[in-house]
Amino acid sequence: MVLNNLLPHQQARNWKPIIKEFEAAIGKNGVVRRKEELLTYECDGLASYRQRPALVVLPRTTEQVAQAVKICDKHEIPWVARGAGTGLSGGALPVENCVLIVTALMKRILDIDLDNQRIVVQPGVINSWVTQAVSGAGFYYAPDPSSQIVCSIGGNVAENSGGVHCLKYGVTTNHVMGLKLVIPDGSIIDVGGSVPEMPGYDLTGLFVGSEGTLGIATEITLRILKIPESICVLLADFNSIEEAGAAVAEIIGAGIIPAGMEMMDNLSINAVEDVVATGCYPRDAGAILLVEIDGLEVEVATNKQRIAELCRKNGARNITTANDPETRLKLWKGRKAAFAAAGHVSPDYFVQDGVIPRTQLVGVLREIEALSEKYGYQIANVFHAGDGNLHPLILYDNSVPGALHQVEALGGEILRLCVKAGGSISGEHGIGADKSCYMPDMFSETDLETMKWVNQVFNPKGLANPGKVFPTPRTCGESANLQKVKQFEGAQVF
Repeated sequence: MVLNNLLPHQQARNWKPIIKEFEAAIGKNGVVRRKEELLTYECDGLASYRQRPALVVLPRTTEQVAQAVKICDKHEIPWVARGAGTGLSGGALPVENCVLIVTALMKRILDIDLDNQRIVVQPGVINSWVTQAVSGAGFYYAPDPSSQIVCSIGGNVAENSGGVHCLKYGVTTNHVMGLKLVIPDGSIIDVGGSVPEMPGYDLTGLFVGSEGTLGIATEITLRILKIPESICVLLADFNSIEEAGAAVAEIIGAGIIPAGMEMMDNLSINAVEDVVATGCYPRDAGAILLVEIDGLEVEVATNKQRIAELCRKNGARNITTANDPETRLKLWKGRKAAFAAAGHVSPDYFVQDGVIPRTQLVGVLREIEALSEKYGYQIANVFHAGDGNLHPLILYDNSVPGALHQVEALGGEILRLCVKAGGSISGEHGIGADKSCYMPDMFSETDLETMKWVNQVFNPKGLANPGKVFPTPRTCGESANLQKVKQFEGAQVF
């Protein structure tokens, strides 16, 4: 094959002079090149797929990020942005012979403006640090993924992360006011601003959730909120998921919008009790429902009573309420640890992230149970019940030949089931490398073509996070499936 017909990442390179350019731009300590050190960066939270990058750079400033991107642009080297590496869709999975631009050292809080309820941070700032920085003044940052003590704001922006409180307060895009960006040619631009609504095209909204395909955010202006006057958490346990699902529908139907509403099935309940021993989750329950309400004290008191009545009406056996911070934290502890707990039940698990209308919850869960029986793999269900965001955890053993391939097929059927029910293939984890094959199930060819036009405006050379989001024969064809099986047996995917 003629060299010029190869993709940039497939071409043979002399890396020595390129490494010197990176070292001059970022410093020798900011360039990782030893093979054993590069193994640290070969995957994100979707550990089923691994690919070692050619080089890792660790910038600390916007200017250093811009220099790194310019070097990649000059040499036509594909690059992938990475934050804390906690993503669950393979969004930060390296591609062959790429440069991984890691923002983990960009962890400064640049400005706090309490009067205007905003804070400016670098992308490496951990999600929970934002609330810690402003809680003393009576503020907090609402989006709270389960991984909030380790995931970074830059990754949250790239994937448009959600969390427990997204039912009432929205996902990341609802809390990002402005961004300083390095786009794929190395230029630095500002979008949005320091007020909620800016005139012109919503480029901030376009960028949030673009999964590193349009550039890298290096400064992020976030909206912070006042801590509510009163907060209460209710834990209701039911004999079945069907009863809990009916309670969810009635609570929302009554016009109550909780701050968060989460559900866990029996398998998940026992997993978290085995690991974190909250003592709050009854092991014999078919499902539990966690409901958090906040607002004025009189509002919370009224809604607490109404929610308890609706839960009892739909078969709740017991209801526990907590107003003090310590007990509230104890009730939430198991839900926050659910993904980690699954790792103690099974050698491996494959998590999916689909969305369905709330009214379809019971029917879809029945079909997921049928798929579990069909494929022979247990599925633990943990989800944001209030907004229909499902997180089925498929339990399997990666050491069994062919297991990963079967689990992927099962996960794909769950995603198609979500779309068929009128939902989406992602609520907060993004598309990444994991779900790009299922984009045509949700979007038409015209839809996808329009998205690609937008991508090409910012990323004309296709160097920014290639192979993610959009389906390609390379990632979604039969050859890709064979590659995944081979990788499972010890070979590399890419």
